[in-house]
Amino acid sequence: MMREMLFAGMTLGWLACAGQAPASAEVPVTGSFTTSQACPALQSIRKQSNPGGVMTEANHAYPVTAKNKDDATYVLLTIQGAQPAERWVAIGCGQMAEGASGVAPGMAAGMTGGAAATHVLALGWEPAFCRQHRDKAECARETAQSPEARQLSLHGLWPQPRGKAYCGVDRAVAAVDRAHNWDGLPEPSLSPATRQRLGAVMPGLQSGLERHEWTVHGTCFGGSADAYFNRAAALVEQVNASAVRGAFVQHIGGVMSADEIRAAFDQAFGAGAGARVLVSCPGRDPQRRVSEIVISLAGDVAGTAPLADLMAAAGPVGPGCPSGVIEAAR
Repeated sequence: MMREMLFAGMTLGWLACAGQAPASAEVPVTGSFTTSQACPALQSIRKQSNPGGVMTEANHAYPVTAKNKDDATYVLLTIQGAQPAERWVAIGCGQMAEGASGVAPGMAAGMTGGAAATHVLALGWEPAFCRQHRDKAECARETAQSPEARQLSLHGLWPQPRGKAYCGVDRAVAAVDRAHNWDGLPEPSLSPATRQRLGAVMPGLQSGLERHEWTVHGTCFGGSADAYFNRAAALVEQVNASAVRGAFVQHIGGVMSADEIRAAFDQAFGAGAGARVLVSCPGRDPQRRVSEIVISLAGDVAGTAPLADLMAAAGPVGPGCPSGVIEAAR
């Protein structure tokens, strides 16, 4: 699950879906958190630090970007005006609606809403992952000229809500996955053509990521592994064939804001598409790196509907981290 803790230590993040972490694990989620009272909004759970003495407002809904662990004691909220805007708040401060539409502050006037996401598509920026995982097979071979260093990579296509996982999976197999022993997982049945297609968009195939993704999430998608991964690959291909990929490439080595990322999705997939995109930048230092984006989907996800339609059918979510470095391959 190393990649699914991408949002904190891996990296994370679900884009919702299983985790990754270094100092404190962040489990990515989409949804909203409605406070019942005013509570401290912490920058660091461990240090209990709260720059600016920020407090949540009572009876206010905030976008959620992560939990500190599966059995959460804290949730990571985006609080406009706070510096930094991402703050940890105790779970007892309110109620979380996981997978629900968290309205993003600053949303364009007249933007239509949608249904709660039935799936999320989590796409990683591979150089950010490989910055800390040069020992991984896919990272050891990565160079600045590698295709995966200049496009978004498939992390997973995750049925929602987040707890929808390991459908029909034997407990012993689930235990192997939870122990991060991907080599011990059954290999999903994929045709040579599907495996080749998947390899072009999922570098983690070299480390058995497809075994993990199928065991946890694909089993809840419905249908065969071949159909599941073909659909996931098709959605990633649409992103990388769009203006989104070009926007990321233009910012390699520099900083890209969540607003810029979301604007690229608006350009590529229609006005309002960006409001369905959550940006993950693990860490707390000023030079945080964009590690992953999580795209909310609804509608005919298992069918042939284009990505633009699936995004339009889903409700808006919070933007996640405000900005981060687009890492260059080393």
